[in-house]
Amino acid sequence: MLVNMNEVLLPAKQKKYAVGLFNAVNLELARGIIAAAEATQSPVIMGTAEVLLPYGPLEEVSYYLIPMAKKANVPVVIHLDHGLRKETCLKALELGFSSIMYDCSTDPYEINIEKVREMAETAHSYGATIEGELGHVGDNPDSAEGDSHLEDPSRFFTDPKMAKDYVEKTGVDALAIAVGNAHGAYKLPPKLDFERIRTIADTVKVPLVLHGGSGLTDNDFRRAIQEGISKVNIFTDINVAAVEAEFKKFDSMNKGIIDLIPAAVEAVKQECQKKMELFSSCGHGRDFEGGISNKKISVEEADRAKLVEMIVAEVKRQLS
Repeated sequence: MLVNMNEVLLPAKQKKYAVGLFNAVNLELARGIIAAAEATQSPVIMGTAEVLLPYGPLEEVSYYLIPMAKKANVPVVIHLDHGLRKETCLKALELGFSSIMYDCSTDPYEINIEKVREMAETAHSYGATIEGELGHVGDNPDSAEGDSHLEDPSRFFTDPKMAKDYVEKTGVDALAIAVGNAHGAYKLPPKLDFERIRTIADTVKVPLVLHGGSGLTDNDFRRAIQEGISKVNIFTDINVAAVEAEFKKFDSMNKGIIDLIPAAVEAVKQECQKKMELFSSCGHGRDFEGGISNKKISVEEADRAKLVEMIVAEVKRQLS
């Protein structure tokens, strides 16, 4: 069933497990991801990123991602990861994505806030959720998700006090944080700042997101989730698993693409299942009843919901 991010991440935050985001730039990846989620009865987040659109255009991937989510017997969020342009985020919402990330982390702080706040209002009017990023998650060399390699990533770590201010001013539903993580395959063992994760989790009320999950150790994942991570992004691991499976299957020139597809799907399924078990999300797909129509609500409903949010925030501020 198609759901938005709040519907899977808020229970994860409360119960101390994490939900995986797996990017699917083609049908084989998507089939493997859904198969794993259904086999483990795990909620899952599936989507694509703006930097991956050359490999699978947004409109084309929406044609299979959204129907697959609606048909699945577990909660599935369809998410645009690292939307870099306003136009891309708006297109994803129009196509029916139930969640977006508007990544303005390289902009000055106040501009980041203003751009994401505006997009949050739009996303919420669609019944969709939005993720923002504070600090900056860089890219390991040769990452498929970008080339923003940081020589000293600690200079861009997320500040806990700014995180609280950012969440309150933007209205984001989830926050991606920089704590020593990076996109792509790690050349050296990463050193996550677990204390920073715990401090931010204690400071903000929205679920926290760990990007650059591929290549972290099992202990890294367990500790990060224990300290407050509710969503983990994975792409490199399933991308590599699919290719390795196809290489093994292609043992003669008599093989064709239809011989390779089942191997790729099964490899992705197995890799996703490992991650779902590691994130402790297995079985939590049974907890959910509902789903969303993902139809745009009226401006009056959106304004009313925003007014309620503002009143609640003001009451909490006066009581604190």
